[in-house]
Formats: sequence, structure tokens, C-alpha cells
Amino acid sequence: MGRYTGPKHRLARKEGVNLLDKSSQTLLRRLSVPPGMHGKKRKRRLSEYGLQLREKQKAKTTYGLMEKQFKNLVQKVQVKRGDTKELIVSALETRLDNIVYRLGFAKTRYMSRQLVSHGHVLVNGKKLNIPSYAVKVDDVISLALKMQNNKVVLETNKEKEEVLPFLNKKGLSGKLVRMPKTEDLQVPFDLQLIIEYYSR
Repeated sequence: MGRYTGPKHRLARKEGVNLLDKSSQTLLRRLSVPPGMHGKKRKRRLSEYGLQLREKQKAKTTYGLMEKQFKNLVQKVQVKRGDTKELIVSALETRLDNIVYRLGFAKTRYMSRQLVSHGHVLVNGKKLNIPSYAVKVDDVISLALKMQNNKVVLETNKEKEEVLPFLNKKGLSGKLVRMPKTEDLQVPFDLQLIIEYYSR
């Protein structure tokens, strides 16, 4: 199955959480109502497996990953030394498409993925079109000259002046100054349940 291209609000309503950082009042009002014809009917109580599955789905939706990508990411992290939760957050947050979004060059992760895959993003001055590229500490991320005059990009960049502690931003250029930690951001999913899901 390919990447989901349907209504994004539907994904957030399915989980009952604003996973896509949307500020739409319509979405915020309807988050408590699941999508579909029978959405208003009472939800069934989830099993332990069901809870783990929902948390995994939330993480995948938030970062726009496919099942295989997300599973590989978690499995790679599980064999490394260190806090698995922190390593998962680091791996997700240092994806190039996510860094472009966090720096405020794009309104959504979907938009940032498009900027990257269309070749509008530079890493250390070189064009890179791989959204899953793992950005390293001290890598400089900037936009191609053509995009620096784009009206939408300029407006979004103005709105997102402040960035997270692990990033440094100057105009339409930014740098990863250190690896992200769990306390740097609030994720809308439970990492422990995701680890349990893939440890079955």
C-alpha cells in the first residue's frame, strides 16, 4: 500500500489527538468525534495490544512514515546502547524532512517532505532530496535560492521565529547543535507502548 493521500484531518480525528499541529478550529472542535458514519457510537475498550497499536499509529501519522520505515527505525534503535525512548525521539526528530519543519521553513511535515524531495533543501551547501536522511550534529540546513523568495515559505518562517533547544536558526538557515532529548519536546504518543509493541 502506498502513502496516505486522503484528508489529513481524518487521521487526527481517528486518534482523537491533534497529531498534525494544525490550528484549524474545525479540526479542534471535532477531535473528540471519530471519522466515519458510525464515529459517534461508543468506542470499544481497547486491549493491551490495541493500546500499543494505537500509539504506534499515532507516531507513524505524526512523522508521516510507512510501517516498514517505522519498524526498521525502532529495530535499529533497540540494538544500540542508551535509553531506547530517547534514541527513538532522536531518530525521528533528526530526519531531514522533520528538521526542515522544525526550523519553520514549512507549515507541515507534508510540506517539508515535498520541499526536500523536490530538491529545494541544501545540507552543508549541497542539494539533498532524501526526506529520511539523518541530519548530523553541526549540519547546516538551508533553502535553495529559488525557495528563499517563495511567499509561503517566507510567511511560515516569520511565524516560526523560535525553534527547539537542539536547533539554531538564522534567517533561512539552521543548524543541529546537539541530538534531541525527550524533555526537549512533548510527543503526542507513549514511547513505552511503542517499544512494547515491537518487542512482542
